[in-house]
Amino acid sequence: MQDEDLDLFLQEMAGVKRLKADALADPNGEHQPSLAQLARRQAAEQEMEYDPNYLSLEYVDLVKPDEVLAYKKDGVQEGVYRNLRLGKYQLDATLMLLGKGLVEARAALFQFVRECHQRGIRTLLVHHGMGKESKPHPAILKSYSFKWLQQIPEVLACHTAQKQHGGYAATYILLQKNSDQKRENRERHQKR
Repeated sequence: MQDEDLDLFLQEMAGVKRLKADALADPNGEHQPSLAQLARRQAAEQEMEYDPNYLSLEYVDLVKPDEVLAYKKDGVQEGVYRNLRLGKYQLDATLMLLGKGLVEARAALFQFVRECHQRGIRTLLVHHGMGKESKPHPAILKSYSFKWLQQIPEVLACHTAQKQHGGYAATYILLQKNSDQKRENRERHQKR
């Protein structure tokens, strides 16, 4: 049976000639990847590299330059949030994002909040500017900053700053306690 199949195969292939080259040439370059395809390939390769920064550069709800930003997670006491809103807490760290592009601002904000949380700093101030003249849309950095702050799990609340701290161009941030502060708090309350 096997010999019969081989004979049939050889009969069918009798007129077939071997190609001179293994690969087909593309003399016009029509099948070369386009610049867009090369850019997508490069972006995909870069994406495969691990980036711990999870803050999104995709769609953002635009805010107005003079809009008050207000965000509070469930569980934050009203008195604590009111004191943050009114600028009554000591500001332990400040970040200037003015003049930075979105990619640079994203990295700076992510790193700033992460380091402050690790060091036990709880109240922060971020200067993002009002962005009245920013292109293509007004307040683009302010809009993204507000979006990013809501994406960071350590951020309990944020609110537009009081006039003496930058007003509409800045935002107060309240961070949750880090693990050391939580442990100290538990120990302090257990002794009572």
